[in-house]
Amino acid sequence: MSLKHSYALIAPFYDAFLTAATHAARGRSLAALIDHVPGEVLIAGIGTGLDIPHLPSQHRYVGIDVTRAMLAKAKRRLDGEHIRLVQGDVQRLPFADNRFDAVVLHLILAVVPEPKACLAEAARVLKPGGLILVFDKFLKPGERALWKRAINSLTRHVATRLDVVFEEVLAAAPGVDRHHDEPALAGGWFRLIRLRKAELR
Repeated sequence: MSLKHSYALIAPFYDAFLTAATHAARGRSLAALIDHVPGEVLIAGIGTGLDIPHLPSQHRYVGIDVTRAMLAKAKRRLDGEHIRLVQGDVQRLPFADNRFDAVVLHLILAVVPEPKACLAEAARVLKPGGLILVFDKFLKPGERALWKRAINSLTRHVATRLDVVFEEVLAAAPGVDRHHDEPALAGGWFRLIRLRKAELR
């Protein structure tokens, strides 16, 4: 079963599992946009729109997700917000280079089959000097995590990956630097990471 189909089945129950658990962390991550110069922000993997209540009003937003059922739930949350919803693949973004002032990657890098492609695409569509906000679960470099790796072969095809090492993913986007990294949930398994794309010289 592809992730597109599995998340279509998960969509009706997604919020019940994740709203309360991730609310505070989402808010802490997106607070970085409050003092950011007004611009256009991409929410890659917007899902059911759990980030929407935390979005600062000065920006314009584009939310993209591969699953129509998720986008339908996100649409109900818009309530006049300046957000355009697009169905598409975050690993192959349908946007021009250097378009967005910031990109949000919340609970998506450890979901997609190709997390390196997802981050590389986020960096491609980001303007020089732009911000990438990451909130997700990652293994630490060298961490054995035997039980996570053992069940990953099942979970990666149904809902999420448990074997993603952020430092390995970051290597796929050489023009992007990590400026902030802090534990968020589950004893540091989930992290809040802030990246910035290098300015043009």
